[in-house]
Amino acid sequence: MNLLVHTHGPCGLTADPATPFAALVRAITHQQLHGKAAATILGRLCARFPRQRMPTPAELLKVPVEALRADGFSGSKAAALHDLAAKTLAGVVPTTRVLAALSDDEIITRLIAVRGVGRWTVEMMLMSRLGRPDVWPTDDFGVRNGYAIAYGLPIMPTAKVLLPLGELYRPWRSAAAWYLWRAADAAKASSSVRNSKKI
Repeated sequence: MNLLVHTHGPCGLTADPATPFAALVRAITHQQLHGKAAATILGRLCARFPRQRMPTPAELLKVPVEALRADGFSGSKAAALHDLAAKTLAGVVPTTRVLAALSDDEIITRLIAVRGVGRWTVEMMLMSRLGRPDVWPTDDFGVRNGYAIAYGLPIMPTAKVLLPLGELYRPWRSAAAWYLWRAADAAKASSSVRNSKKI
């Protein structure tokens, strides 16, 4: 880990001032899509509202599923967005103020009640949107792959195996995950360079 820190410099995780609702709208939109495609679809949704802003939960609920499909959302994502809006209005998805007083596990428990939102999605939000410092996303392929690369393992550890290994990094497991992503990215880039030289 010291070598990763030396190689990649300060951790690049930063908090985003978005509300939990807005962060999850973005997360749902980006699921299984490249960033540019997701940004285009989200832009179409926001264009429906004054100043092309993110809709409120009440506004989003009023957008018909057919209109969301026309913007580029799949049927399942449209249903997930409506469920997210409804659960935000019902208080299941907390406000920013309420969320600040909740533990990571409490936030995960509440938010996975939303259709289409799993533990990994909430963990990514905790790390990249809320700046929570001690998230350890053991189901993340990049973290598992990065751990294997960084520590010279012959195979990737399973989520079950990786879970206790993260104890070494408490209370900064989010930063550890970020550096393991960098290890995976660097290995991928190096492989691409080697492959290109063979052509």
